[in-house]
Amino acid sequence: MTATTYRRADVDGFKVFYREAGQPGKPKLLLLHGFPSAGHMFRDLIPKLADRFHIVAPDLPGFGQSDLPGRDEFSYTFDNLAGVIDRFTEVIGFDRYAVYVFDYGAPTGFRLALAHPERITGIISQNGNAYVEGLSDGWNPIRAYWQDPSEANRAALRELLTLDSTVFQYTHGVSDVDSVSPDGYSLDVFYLRRPGADEIQLDLFGDYQSNVALYPAFQEYFREHQPPFLAIWGQHDPFFLPAGAEAFQRDLPKAEVRFLDTGHFALETHAEEIAQAIRNFLAH
Repeated sequence: MTATTYRRADVDGFKVFYREAGQPGKPKLLLLHGFPSAGHMFRDLIPKLADRFHIVAPDLPGFGQSDLPGRDEFSYTFDNLAGVIDRFTEVIGFDRYAVYVFDYGAPTGFRLALAHPERITGIISQNGNAYVEGLSDGWNPIRAYWQDPSEANRAALRELLTLDSTVFQYTHGVSDVDSVSPDGYSLDVFYLRRPGADEIQLDLFGDYQSNVALYPAFQEYFREHQPPFLAIWGQHDPFFLPAGAEAFQRDLPKAEVRFLDTGHFALETHAEEIAQAIRNFLAH
């Protein structure tokens, strides 16, 4: 049962697309992707773990193959993304699980942990931030939009939705760019170019400040519940700095922190290393 299947769950009328592999009854592992990607970012990781875990990797609302309702039908906030994914886990019967969080998947997954700490058996954060020191100057254009949500500041963020910007996210900090398949960023750009997708992403840039506002609550959850925690980080990430990975140990003294010689999309170059780290971590 290591083959991946491709399914859709009806979550209160919202269709969530997800990848699934591994046998039911094995330890559950939820994989949460980031911007501007989808569950396809786990295409190399899933087969390396499917013998040991029952894995699901949903596409967040508005991403990948999940429903893309208009902004007049669905408010694109991180609270709402997490709400859909929370119900998704209940619909598919994921009652206790470890969660792998990356980029946007981090504030989504940490919200699930806040709401249901008893469900979380462990957390793997791959460049998934929860501390202000983890935010680089690359966030400055988005910070400007938070401070002044003008049309000019919103328009300036469209640069982050371009092909060049997406390729940069995949290749910056990678020692050998020829090791990065163009498939991932090409598919991301395809999804970004769907009608209305740009405005949805700009809404989420604006709402990301809600995640920063929740950092103290996330940190309090870590201190109180002490979930088993692995931070495995592409150390050349231009958006989420190594200091953000190291900060977890302030609240989680037993957290494992590892750095990889790569960038933001670390699975593109280090899927084998990350898979082995997860296997070792969740074997404890």
